[in-house]
Amino acid sequence: MDRKWAQHDVPTVTPDSFRAAIGHFASGVTVVSAATGSRRFGATVSAVSSLSLEPAMLLVCLNRQTGTAAAITRAGFFGVNVLAENQAHLAARFAGRAVGKFDDVPVTPGHHGQPLLTGALAHYECRVAEQVQAGTHTVFIGEVHHAAAREGKPLAYFRGRFGTLNLENHRAPDDELAARIARYSIGDWPVT
Repeated sequence: MDRKWAQHDVPTVTPDSFRAAIGHFASGVTVVSAATGSRRFGATVSAVSSLSLEPAMLLVCLNRQTGTAAAITRAGFFGVNVLAENQAHLAARFAGRAVGKFDDVPVTPGHHGQPLLTGALAHYECRVAEQVQAGTHTVFIGEVHHAAAREGKPLAYFRGRFGTLNLENHRAPDDELAARIARYSIGDWPVT
């Protein structure tokens, strides 16, 4: 739709009201990691999403003032570590700007040197395919070169707190519906 902005179209949301409302969107918790030379960088990120199945792509949004965002730009590669429910301590550790975030944290180097956290539910190793500046953040579109996952439950984030998902009491969708949801959740909605 192509039209000029009218007076009533001017956004009235404030940073505080947006933060309060977006906090009601539950998400998983990841640590996005990169390495440049011998230095390792990592940040807790909930703004991660699958983008495409073919080719396998995902997107990550990081505040562009973080060392991790700068490291990803320099390295051209990054890792996404999906945290398990018992890894809230890692989410808290990597959420700050402290030096030594990786001290005493077991990691395995990815194919391009990015640190992958031991015990994470899943790892994605990505090459930066594109990056876009938007507001205070950089959106990194990553082409997934390697992915691995294990059984377990994810760490969740809701209204400023870490928690767990309790799915045992919920009725599972039938197999056909579950397959359709999984297929469409990565951007392959049918065109009508």
